[in-house]
Amino acid sequence: MTNNIEDFEEEEQNGYLKIDHYNEKTVDRIAAHYVDILAALGEDSHREGLLKTPQRVAKALQFLTHGYGVDPAALLRGAMFEEEYSQMVVVKDIEVYSMCEHHMLPFFGKAHIAYIPNGHIVGLSKIPRVVDVFARRLQVQERLTNEIRDCIQETLAPAGVAVVMECQHMCMAMRGVQKQNSVTTTSAFTGAFQNDVTRSEFLRLITATLV
Repeated sequence: MTNNIEDFEEEEQNGYLKIDHYNEKTVDRIAAHYVDILAALGEDSHREGLLKTPQRVAKALQFLTHGYGVDPAALLRGAMFEEEYSQMVVVKDIEVYSMCEHHMLPFFGKAHIAYIPNGHIVGLSKIPRVVDVFARRLQVQERLTNEIRDCIQETLAPAGVAVVMECQHMCMAMRGVQKQNSVTTTSAFTGAFQNDVTRSEFLRLITATLV
């Protein structure tokens, strides 16, 4: 997806100005295909409820895949700070929303991420942002888990990185096997987290309820 922004929408929500950016040429191109798709499904794209549906879908797809236009390593590098802290840093319960590349249906859940600094820490908000960058692409959960791990490891060069992801997949819940309550868990570890003791501490922290 291109970064050449040619159109935007503004919407006032709860006192904040929400600005969504779209490439108008991309919107038109995708929307034209959805007119044909609606016809192939037996629908009338000219009826009132569907008049703007192709454009809405095109904009939704641009938003849901905007991660292609963002460099996650640059996000991390922009908030790296020298610090002697060398204990585990855990950010858990990060909301994840992505789209399965096989059926283009959503999967969603939570990511739990930890790293052990090795001379540098990173602004905590950047870790969820890295998750979003990779999630806002057509994905499989296994690759998504590895991409998050590798980005943090290669950019921060910490003593270790741990990623655990728990997601529900609409391609399993809405179609196919139709198992609505199934959850898929994936994990990826580097460095110190390959040690059983360190990995067990991480798993205990992400499952603990702290008061």
